[in-house]
Amino acid sequence: MSVNLANLYAQQYAMNCELLLQQKDSRLRSYVTQGSYIGEQAAVVDQLGEIAMQDVVGKFGAMGRVDNTTDRRWVLPSSFDLPQLIDSIDSLKLLSDPSSKYVMAAVSAAKRKMDDVILDACFGTSKTGKTGSTSTTFPSGQQVAVDHGASGNTNLTVAKLREARKLLRAAEVDLDMDPVTVVITASQEDSLLSEAQIISLDYNDRPVLKDGKIMSFLGMNFVHCERVGADANAYRRVPVFAKSGLHMGIWNDIKTDVSQRKDIQNLPWQAYVYMTIGATRTEEEKVVEIKCAE
Repeated sequence: MSVNLANLYAQQYAMNCELLLQQKDSRLRSYVTQGSYIGEQAAVVDQLGEIAMQDVVGKFGAMGRVDNTTDRRWVLPSSFDLPQLIDSIDSLKLLSDPSSKYVMAAVSAAKRKMDDVILDACFGTSKTGKTGSTSTTFPSGQQVAVDHGASGNTNLTVAKLREARKLLRAAEVDLDMDPVTVVITASQEDSLLSEAQIISLDYNDRPVLKDGKIMSFLGMNFVHCERVGADANAYRRVPVFAKSGLHMGIWNDIKTDVSQRKDIQNLPWQAYVYMTIGATRTEEEKVVEIKCAE
């Protein structure tokens, strides 16, 4: 047998192209209100403040007038895209066509960006007023302190969840008609799993856990998302919000295009994904921030 036979050994290449571990879908889109818009900005809602009845004193008196406060909340669009080039020569060397996986990866990135935009709107500056020229910041009164209910800084606890719920209830948020969502990372989930009130049926008339995941507690739904941000002190800013408290405006939903670039050498294929969206709070008292130390 020739010693050069090794030069003829066959090589087996992978036939599958898989995406690495990543969040592939939007976790938050379905938990906020949505609307479709055109133009450079859009009014989400016109708002009327609380008004009170007056005492009637005497008979046949002159009728006065009560003026209610009004406001308007706006959402502004931002555009995002992701172009990926696949060289035509390289594609000839592949046993499997990765084009669809490139598109899948880009669409997953777009859906993650949606969550980022929504999370930024939770505690970011919102635009209000007749033309959206007034900047409304997130109030400190809607924050639950990092050491709430404890002698030191803590991660997410039942005491903090109760405080967030109390703030929403005190503001007259209707928990029955306006579902409340708590967005947590694995760290906050693990912290809650150490509390008896979460894992014990002695404290609940129905299970809080489903297949080991926290689904609902105190009338609030839990959603896992690792994209929740932190403040300058590295405290995780866990958002708790009523569905009507956050709004995502869609000018152009996720669009995909796979086409050949005739203007580049080797005529590569381009997988292109783009969208135009925006998000805003609709009302500050419908959103609460829980600071968590990890």
